[in-house]
Amino acid sequence: MNPNFLNTPIDYLKRVGPQRANLLRTELGVHTYQDLINLFPNRYIDKTKYYKINELQRNSTEVQLVGKVVHMKMVEQKRGKRLVAIFTDGTAEMELVWFKGHKWIKEGVKLNTPYVVYGKINWFNGVFSIPHPEMELLKDHEASLRSAMQPVYPSTEKLTKIGINNKVINQLIQELFKESQGKFYDTLPKYLLEELKLINKAEALFNIHFPRNPEMLAKAQYRLKFEELFYIQFQLIRKNLVRKSKIKGYPFENVGKNFTSFYNEHLPFDLTGAQKRVIKEIRKDLGSNAQMNRLLQGDVGSGKTIVALLTALLALDNGFQACIMAPTEILATQHYNGILELVKPLNLNVKLLTGSTKTSDRKIIHEELQNGDLSILIGTHAVLEDKVKFQNLGLAIIDEQHRFGVAQRAKLWRKNEIPPHVLVMTATPIPRTLAMSLYGDLDISVIDELPPGRKPIKTVHRYDGNRLKVFQFIRDEIEKGRQVYVVYPLIQESESMDYKDLMDGYESIARDFPAPKYQISIVHGQMKPADKDYEMDRFLRGETQIMVATTVIEVGVNVPNASVMIIESAERFGLSQLHQLRGRVGRGAEQSFCILMTGHKLSDDSKTRLETMTRTNDGFEIAEVDLKLRGPGNIMGTQQSGVLNLKIADIVKDNDILKVARYYAMRLLKDDPTLQKPENKIVKYTFEKLQLHKNIWNYIS
Repeated sequence: MNPNFLNTPIDYLKRVGPQRANLLRTELGVHTYQDLINLFPNRYIDKTKYYKINELQRNSTEVQLVGKVVHMKMVEQKRGKRLVAIFTDGTAEMELVWFKGHKWIKEGVKLNTPYVVYGKINWFNGVFSIPHPEMELLKDHEASLRSAMQPVYPSTEKLTKIGINNKVINQLIQELFKESQGKFYDTLPKYLLEELKLINKAEALFNIHFPRNPEMLAKAQYRLKFEELFYIQFQLIRKNLVRKSKIKGYPFENVGKNFTSFYNEHLPFDLTGAQKRVIKEIRKDLGSNAQMNRLLQGDVGSGKTIVALLTALLALDNGFQACIMAPTEILATQHYNGILELVKPLNLNVKLLTGSTKTSDRKIIHEELQNGDLSILIGTHAVLEDKVKFQNLGLAIIDEQHRFGVAQRAKLWRKNEIPPHVLVMTATPIPRTLAMSLYGDLDISVIDELPPGRKPIKTVHRYDGNRLKVFQFIRDEIEKGRQVYVVYPLIQESESMDYKDLMDGYESIARDFPAPKYQISIVHGQMKPADKDYEMDRFLRGETQIMVATTVIEVGVNVPNASVMIIESAERFGLSQLHQLRGRVGRGAEQSFCILMTGHKLSDDSKTRLETMTRTNDGFEIAEVDLKLRGPGNIMGTQQSGVLNLKIADIVKDNDILKVARYYAMRLLKDDPTLQKPENKIVKYTFEKLQLHKNIWNYIS
């Protein structure tokens, strides 16, 4: 087969033509023969059985019958007409019904000729009928490449309307197999096929579209899923290895006085085993000649900030500057205040740069950065401005990195001739499965234990009917000197949903907790940043006891005295959001509580989320449940990442295949990093093709 055969535009395939080609492109993204061969079925229908009309039961199941149309008539109805065909197989009669496309069907159906008919049966007025059946002449049916397991392909309303149904797509794929004579290059080396007992590519493609039996279908699916995941992992691991060998980093060889005196004399608490392990991993990275690119995952309150600070002190000890970037002003200010307090005894120059920094202060920051007087700069996106120039930036720490785009991160790297070491932090636990595919090119560190003395947050689920008891509980906590968050999902009443909105909630709380005895803050996304900061600040200083808010408080706000988190309409929030919100309390030594308020009507998914929240505080376990419920596309906004635009594999359901694929990709790259060995020639060829095209599947045939 000509290697460029699969690049042929879809227009040239028999039975396609310009109009169909255009629809296939716009509706299904099928531009070439390659795209069509990789249009994999969503599911399969077992078509091994042929029913007799006199055996049919009164349930609306899908059936396949063989018989003849003996008569056709138009029947008037309230709106328009319907076309009815009398169909018989010798055992009884039934009706085939069409509500549209009458002319086309009337002309196309041959009377008294054997047909195979397939569709969903209805029972009405003592007669069985099939609306809009699939019909194929018996002689064509017997001659086609069909299989017992009938594939069902992705489709759209537009395609179905215009007559490009499942049967047509299947016919087009048959045409393609006839033209190619079923010859497809393999994309995996022979030794891998033998070792893993995988079927070859041609066999896999044939059996995914025309499975001979369920066993062959399973083999085809495994083979194609493995291949897809193998090349994704191969790309990610190779990217990591190439970066380590090519992108040189500054070796931080000294562990100097800043690090040692802080570690030995000024640490406010003992580090956990997990924190020590992570610092060791980071020090190893910084000591090598390669640029560090590490993702630090730690659950809410696990102590990532202290790890970030110790890493920054290592940069200072080696004569470099460090920078910490956070997505919001509140978070950046919090990092700044916390770090300033910690490094007081070290007498270091630390500054904060955000959108609201005064022009006069900015000028000083710019000068001190360039002459090297400023050691640690903490800030928001403002740090990325072209005017901000460092003398020698050696370390960039990015907090809650999924809030920053790739282009923004790259801007930070370009602030130096040699890219700085990068430590990316997130309090959103990413399931191991997802991390392997999303951040497979980063090294990953996890802080998986909480500092000693932290009491686990008690989480309960309460229905709206228990509100009076909940309010009494709030009063008791405020009496003890504690503070309370009340979080709502919406700002304005949404017409389609009758959830209590923030303003309603605020008014009812103000009635139950009247001034001057109680003071209430309110924060939501439509407020000006300055007003938001003012309200947050009042709460932080303890001037208000209750903070009524939308989810703007989700990330990073640290009020150790707040011990109660009430989440209204909790069924409206995703699991990771609930977990992030819960993490706003439990930051002091006192026992903290999270109360999930809901109505009585709950979906199964909502029940699973609430049950998970009340059962565990472990962010990683919660993330795994979330991944199963929502699928990978919705977590971390990975739709844009491109990496997860998978054709056949599912990184949640196929987690086991993913692990195997990662292992073999790693093994191959360790054994033959430049793909010079003759047996890996096919991997080199496929990989080079993949690099030419962004969509990973474009060239895998």
